[in-house]
Amino acid sequence: MSVFIIFVAYMLQEQEVHAAEMERTFIAIKPDGVQRGLISEIISRFERKGFKLVAIKLVVPSKEFAQKHYDDLKERPFFNGLCEFLSSGPVLAMVWEGEGVIKYGRKLIGATDPQKSEPGTIRGDLAVVVGRNIIHGSDGPETAKHEINLWFKPQELVNYTSNAEKWVYGNN
Repeated sequence: MSVFIIFVAYMLQEQEVHAAEMERTFIAIKPDGVQRGLISEIISRFERKGFKLVAIKLVVPSKEFAQKHYDDLKERPFFNGLCEFLSSGPVLAMVWEGEGVIKYGRKLIGATDPQKSEPGTIRGDLAVVVGRNIIHGSDGPETAKHEINLWFKPQELVNYTSNAEKWVYGNN
């Protein structure tokens, strides 16, 4: 009987660890990715990995909004061009949830320069030059929180349990 209690305690502890590691990240398919018809390809890569989509919308951001998004880059020489590009057409803004989604999402996306991205990454497979690298992803927890709050109202974020979670994380 005591072995069973230890096992149950271990399983509960494991579930708490899984719950503590769940995080959210902001991912945007930029105007070039939308115009090239890459939305389903990109979404499917995140879904196949096991991440859960909790918010999505198609928007054309204003230049002022793009400046807020890229505020951390305002001193860089490419800032204005970057903001003009982001506001040049539709952007698919998304929030994805899962264990390690920020770090792994960045790996899935690939290096900022597509020519330095590994094959198998989104940029490595689908982009050619830095100025048209098709996707943006939060680079850390604070950035993710800021970007999610910038692009989405709290009521636009959906909380739900996916039927696939037990098959992704092993919480049966």
